[in-house]
Amino acid sequence: MITTTASLATRTVLRIGYGALQLERLHDRRAEAVALLRRAVELGVDHVDTAEFYGFGFANDVIREALRPEDDVLVVTKVGADPDPGGRMPLRLAQRPEQLRASVEDNLRSLGVERLAVVNLRRLDTGPGLRPEGDQVVDLDDQLAVMTALRDEGKIGAIGLSSVTRDVLRRALPAGIVCVQNAYSLVSRDDEDILQLCAAEGIAWVPFFPLGGAFPGLPKATDEPAVHAVAESLGVTPSQVGLAWLLHHAPNVLLIPGTADPAHLEANIAVGEIALDAGHLATLDGIQSRSNEVPIG
Repeated sequence: MITTTASLATRTVLRIGYGALQLERLHDRRAEAVALLRRAVELGVDHVDTAEFYGFGFANDVIREALRPEDDVLVVTKVGADPDPGGRMPLRLAQRPEQLRASVEDNLRSLGVERLAVVNLRRLDTGPGLRPEGDQVVDLDDQLAVMTALRDEGKIGAIGLSSVTRDVLRRALPAGIVCVQNAYSLVSRDDEDILQLCAAEGIAWVPFFPLGGAFPGLPKATDEPAVHAVAESLGVTPSQVGLAWLLHHAPNVLLIPGTADPAHLEANIAVGEIALDAGHLATLDGIQSRSNEVPIG
């Protein structure tokens, strides 16, 4: 059986957490959103991933209402982009040091706390999606200077990175990085070297888009015949197999699957009980990895 917990910052947490992005689907059903998060806590979830730009602050607002101090849930947020309700996309990049500081203040305010336990700096150097341009191309050292200053001021407990290359992670290691969030899945394993560096350095690896397929044209784990075959043999869903593979693949992997549906939430948490044997793993490891580098913009 796989280990059910792993380290994140100074905490030991359940390896399956909750990603709050999907809460915005319940924007007009706030009570259901709060109840969903309460159900996650009941199921043992003790770390939640969020951002001020999730639902233009709605996710943070729900977290503030739903979570109680006695729940002892580690809330991880991120900076590097801000909500942009009137824009072509729902967010805009905010990479400059003064913008990172402002984003931290926004998250403190919307979450109703005096200190953010972990803040991920989303660099957008790699993975599917936007790339910084113009004044949004900012040197890593300038960004880490403001992040470490915020940590020294007590506004941040720990610093993580998101959408970074191996070289960027290596440069950032002296700042004390506790986690890395990159796009990574069974069908898109380009960042294997970064995952292994994280494992060697005691850094949590928290993949987003853990089943692939975030944008049209990108590979999806649930489209793979081998995934379906393993799922059928175990009596579980293909999505559960894709997530279970991540947990089996490396002990420093933490999952933050998101959902707006209570039944789906329970299915995600149940992934921790799925045992993949050597045959299953060999079958899944044999799936070809394809690039997820499909920038949009």
